[in-house]
Amino acid sequence: MTTISATTVPTNAECRSILADGRVLTITASRRPRANRADVKCSVAGALSIAERMQEVVRLARHTEVRLDSRDQVVLSMDATPGAADRDWELAAVLADRMVRGLFQPAQPGRQFAQGWSDAWHLGRVEGAASAAAPLDHPQVGAGDSIIAGGVAYDGPARTLHITHLGALSGHADPSAGVSTVRAWFPLHSGGVNDSLAWVEVSVFAIESGAKAEGASASATHHPAATEEDSIAAPGLDLSAQLDVRQTLAAARHFDGKGLGRWRSVVRFSQPRFQGGSYQLALVMADRLARGREFLPRGRIIATGCSSAWHAGRVDTVEGREPKLELILMQAAAGDRVLLPKAWQDELPAGFAAELRQRGASLACIDRIGMI
Repeated sequence: MTTISATTVPTNAECRSILADGRVLTITASRRPRANRADVKCSVAGALSIAERMQEVVRLARHTEVRLDSRDQVVLSMDATPGAADRDWELAAVLADRMVRGLFQPAQPGRQFAQGWSDAWHLGRVEGAASAAAPLDHPQVGAGDSIIAGGVAYDGPARTLHITHLGALSGHADPSAGVSTVRAWFPLHSGGVNDSLAWVEVSVFAIESGAKAEGASASATHHPAATEEDSIAAPGLDLSAQLDVRQTLAAARHFDGKGLGRWRSVVRFSQPRFQGGSYQLALVMADRLARGREFLPRGRIIATGCSSAWHAGRVDTVEGREPKLELILMQAAAGDRVLLPKAWQDELPAGFAAELRQRGASLACIDRIGMI
């Protein structure tokens, strides 16, 4: 594998984008030793939501990189504020982040322009619209500048590189082909009309994590390597829920013995606002299925359970047994595999297991993962 020497990795990088109103937006990325700070920091004057979106975009796009190295902090800022609905700057943020870490270099010695967005950055997908042709003909785009646009080619400037996935930046295949995504379901009970089987989805991408990652600066070798929790993103959740998700997966992977330091992961929920930890067993099972640690059922995995010792593989009980069992029984279908805490086994309603079998679903009450 070709590596980039430390001397070629810049300390600062810029990427520009044309906003919907015709303004030129410059995204500046700066790199510095992390020193226990956040891996990515973003700043947009008077627009906290856009700064948060930029941080989320950059972190998710990093999940398709083949190596994990978060020993440096990247700080990104905008010199203008996009409109709330304007998203074509997202690709520029991703490129600025990669440029400052030495993972991408513009094709021309001039400035880099980018237009593109995505609802699936964690899969490396890049989208765009035909209406982006006009902004790329902007008078501020010079003859020596590079232009990269998301989506299929249209009749724009001849020098525009059109990409539908981030792998195209380096001549590689679509990175989504290397992403394994699995969903598991859990009963979401609040005592109202919105009670349902919610899903949790885990997407994993295999990574290399060496002592010296490709494109890392010379000074980076003196900083500690990233933790397992650095490799797990959970967009849409509040900070406490994100921490719970990361700690749960890191501990459950510790139980694997060889599960740590091998994956970048993105966790998504159908309902991102909930309380309690009864989703944890479903999360752990989705992760194990995505990483090939369990056999896939014919239907869905439906699970509820938590643990104070996932590192030991233990499954503990959760509250709300009766309404959750009722919800599971009502929505289970042929091929589904239902996993419940072992502590519930003697408390199951009469005929519960038989009715599940009649529906074509199967049941297991467990006190350990890896024994299902």
